[in-house]
Formats: sequence, structure tokens, C-alpha cells
Amino acid sequence: MPRQPLVRPGRKLGAVALDVSSSHRAWLDPTRETYLASGRTLGELGDRIPLAKSKLSELLRGVGLYPRWEVIHRLAAELDMPSWPLHRLWRQAALDAGKAPEWIDRSTRASAATARRRPPLDHDGLRQLVEHDYRFYAQVFLCDDERDIAVQDTFAALWLRWDTALCSPDIRAFAWSILRATVMARATYRDGRPELEAAVFDTVALQTQISPSAGAARMTRLVELFRAISRLPVTQLDTMVLLHLCGFTAERASGLLGVPLAAVRADERRAMRHLESAVTLKPDTEGPIT
Repeated sequence: MPRQPLVRPGRKLGAVALDVSSSHRAWLDPTRETYLASGRTLGELGDRIPLAKSKLSELLRGVGLYPRWEVIHRLAAELDMPSWPLHRLWRQAALDAGKAPEWIDRSTRASAATARRRPPLDHDGLRQLVEHDYRFYAQVFLCDDERDIAVQDTFAALWLRWDTALCSPDIRAFAWSILRATVMARATYRDGRPELEAAVFDTVALQTQISPSAGAARMTRLVELFRAISRLPVTQLDTMVLLHLCGFTAERASGLLGVPLAAVRADERRAMRHLESAVTLKPDTEGPIT
């Protein structure tokens, strides 16, 4: 059964600050969830860390200066959270916040928190099954370095929330939601939609169907098509990326997304109808999406 938040005395913990970055939230949200489920008070935790109750409240809301790892490590130990995935996400968020590697190293050296433990066996099993395919999906939106960071951060975040994942209706769908949020947080956007233009030259389906000498006019039409794909609703976008840019079968996409095969096929049909109305396809551009 999922852990239910317990009633605790004192003021309720405030919401996360609106300006907290997505990489910061990647470790902050599961830390807050674990705290809220623990039944402990800020005063009790503050006495153990030690940290003033007001400062601990700020930390759990993402307010003020980015916290040092020593404090997060002590908090994680009190909440019985695995330190290695938490440290990975904390470090990435620190880099995104502009913290120098020297600051990160000094903060980490003060504790023995980075010793790596094995993740749960079922987490490790899921990773072996889907990691390769996750990389294909992330590659459509990100360069190689960003792709690798996003996939590794996905599994670190999933480890932190593994108990919640086990209580979800479908672990595969829960894991996919983390991957998608992590990838989209690092993607490049235009007019509020993720850019896919780079994928014209860098996806499995297109590499097999488009020669390097393709004319500029044809490339222009393909870019138009990819922009139309980027404007699809979330489930249709993911379906089209998996089926027609990664080259996966509908069955394979169904397993990755954690949704019925019929849902994948229905999303593909809806997406195709939208694209046919949004883009004037000529014969030499039909290959990638048929």
C-alpha cells in the first residue's frame, strides 16, 4: 500500500517556489514526498541534522541559496533515502544553477555520502529492459551529452521514487513519465514546442530513407513536417516519435509507454489525420511517416 502522509503538529510545509528549476525539483520533490510520508516534524529533523526549522523549511521549498550536499546527506539519512541517486541529481542541479565544480567537490568531500549502493533488483531489471530504447527517444530531442545526462537522471529519479512506482498502476508508465519530464526539461523550444528539426538527419527511420544529397526543397518540407509533429498532443507526439522517428513497432512502443496496444494505434491514427491536414505532403516526403 502507498504510504499516506501523516498528520503532524505545527504549520504545514509550504509549496515549492515557482522559480525552482526542473533539475532542482528532480531531487527536491521526492525528498518532500518522503518527508511528508514520514510523520516527522521540521523541528525534529532540525534537531537531528542540525538546522534551524526555518532553514529546513526553506530547503524543502527550494527557497534561498542552493543547499550544500552535507545538509542534504544528513537529511537523506534521517529520511532513509538512498544517497547515491540523490547525490547525482543534487550535483546536476548544482551545475545547472551555476555552481563551480570546486564548490560541488568541497561540499561532497565533507561526507561519505557518495558511496554507491545497488538499486533494487526490480529497478535494475527495468533499466536493463528499457535504457537502450530510452536513449533512442531522448536522442530525437537532445544532443549526445544531454541525452546521456537525461537518461541517467531518469533512472536516478526513478530510484528515489521506487516505492511510489511500485504502487502505481503501471511501473512502465510511471518510469516513462519521469523520462519524458527529464528530456523535455533539457530540450530546446520554439514557440513553446520542442524542436525536432535536428532529428531530420539523426533518427533511425530517416537515416535509411534520405540520402545526404537530398535537395534543399525536400529538406524544407521535412522540417515543416517535423514542426507539425512537435505540435501534436503529448501522447500523439510520443507515439509518432517512437513509431516513425525511432522506428519501433507498435508493440514495442506500447511496452515502453505502459499503455495498451490499442491506445498506441489510436494515437497514431489521430496524429496522422492531424498531420495530413497540417502539412501538404508530396510523394517524396511520405516515407518517414507511412
